[in-house]
Amino acid sequence: MTAGSDPASMPAVVVTGHGAPPEVVTRPRPVPADGEVRVRVTAAPLTPLDLLCASGTSYLGAPALPYVPGVQGVGTLDDGTPVWFPTRAGMAPGDGGLAGYAVVPAADPVPLPPDADHHLVAALGLSAVAAWAALTLRGGLRPGEVVLVLAAGGTVGQAAVQLARLAGAGRVVAACRSDAAAYSARRCGADAVVRFTATDEPGTLARRFRQAADGPVDLVLDPLFGVPAVAALRALAPGGRLVNLGGSAAPSATIDSATLRGGSLRLLGYTNNELTPAERATAVTLVAGHAAAGRLTVTHQVRPLAEAVEAWADQRAGTTAGRLVLVPPD
Repeated sequence: MTAGSDPASMPAVVVTGHGAPPEVVTRPRPVPADGEVRVRVTAAPLTPLDLLCASGTSYLGAPALPYVPGVQGVGTLDDGTPVWFPTRAGMAPGDGGLAGYAVVPAADPVPLPPDADHHLVAALGLSAVAAWAALTLRGGLRPGEVVLVLAAGGTVGQAAVQLARLAGAGRVVAACRSDAAAYSARRCGADAVVRFTATDEPGTLARRFRQAADGPVDLVLDPLFGVPAVAALRALAPGGRLVNLGGSAAPSATIDSATLRGGSLRLLGYTNNELTPAERATAVTLVAGHAAAGRLTVTHQVRPLAEAVEAWADQRAGTTAGRLVLVPPD
């Protein structure tokens, strides 16, 4: 659909079957209820969480159909205020941000700097929030510490490399698999990059981590788990911490007690769901401020909302270069 002549309608991405491709349809613009505000969406990222929820296989259960996906977005309120906003689309009844307009609880939108790049803020979004909170709130990063970021070429990893530096890390080591990921990590300011493969042995990989770090590591940010996490634990200094955000490499890892006890290590889990609304708003404000100042960026692609079906397929196939950001028509 184009912008159209009906001022009461809008384009929207709609999931009609669990695990099935979505459709782009024309829908009435949503009307806010008491305690809600309406946002004119200017940019919304398409994330792995959106596809997981739509698949019906999430631990939260299968969402009621049909619904508009999109767990976050950027836009403007009726008074023109630019905002970032979250939704519970796919996790609870209700629609999300992949549409021309969205309605959300009035307390949820977070004001953005007037000069914020809406596409970039949408690309950073909850991924950058997770990176910042995992490093600081959960991981307790202290100035001068050595940080190892696994999967550093991904959206969370790219943000983590930059945010670790901004939080005062003394040395930031990036670990990744592909040439493109290594390039992205270096562009984000990593002091060293370690390339690894699915067949690497934990002991060897741990030695390479320590070599790149010029010694032991204080804090690991881990979206992977599996062998990379085992190796990273072995590279930690006494009292070191590993914060796990996901299991994209493997759902389990063989961790020996001697490693944990011998180094008095801390193995921590993190999810954005543990943030209070105030903590989330603080994180979004910090991320948006760094982005507006040119200190924080991530690789992303901007595509029109009309191409949502193709973008969905690309995200599912893993062929995207960076975060996909969908933009409704004006």
